[in-house]
Amino acid sequence: MPIFLFEYFGGNIIKDLKINDEIRDNKLRLIDEDGSQIGVVSKDEALDIAYDKQLDLVLMSPNAKPPVARIMDYGKFKYDQEKKAKENKKKQKTTQTKETRFSLNIEDHDLATKANQTKKFLNNGDKVKVSLRFKGRELGHKNLGYDVLDKFMEFVGDCAQVDKKPAMEGRSLVLFISPKTEEK
Repeated sequence: MPIFLFEYFGGNIIKDLKINDEIRDNKLRLIDEDGSQIGVVSKDEALDIAYDKQLDLVLMSPNAKPPVARIMDYGKFKYDQEKKAKENKKKQKTTQTKETRFSLNIEDHDLATKANQTKKFLNNGDKVKVSLRFKGRELGHKNLGYDVLDKFMEFVGDCAQVDKKPAMEGRSLVLFISPKTEEK
């Protein structure tokens, strides 16, 4: 069973392939550097062809019958793979879940301030968890909590959509919202 080495690069794992004398198979299906197939040859013959061209023999598909090897500049190949991995990492969009917390007895101006901060989170593309915390006897008046969340959604409604409707989680009433997507 072949053993592969893995290199950890910038959050991505790049597989180190077997090259030149590390290859243990006697017969290989050989592919030239321009992509054309040479055919099934012995390992020694493949190594001679690669050395004549001053390139490396790289085992690309070890589980195939016969294993597939390619003649290429391995250093350049590995560099290109790392470059692609770096580009893919740059293109990834990461979203965070931010949280806005307030209590049942919040005034309208304070609620507007919390809504403005939530709008900033939404404009950055983040999802927001809105938590309304109940204290003591307030748990007996959950309907007032729903009213406060409705008022909050009036403030942020132009740039937010509800992901998960308000639900009780312990002593908190929780609502999940995300940036509004443009519908066509």
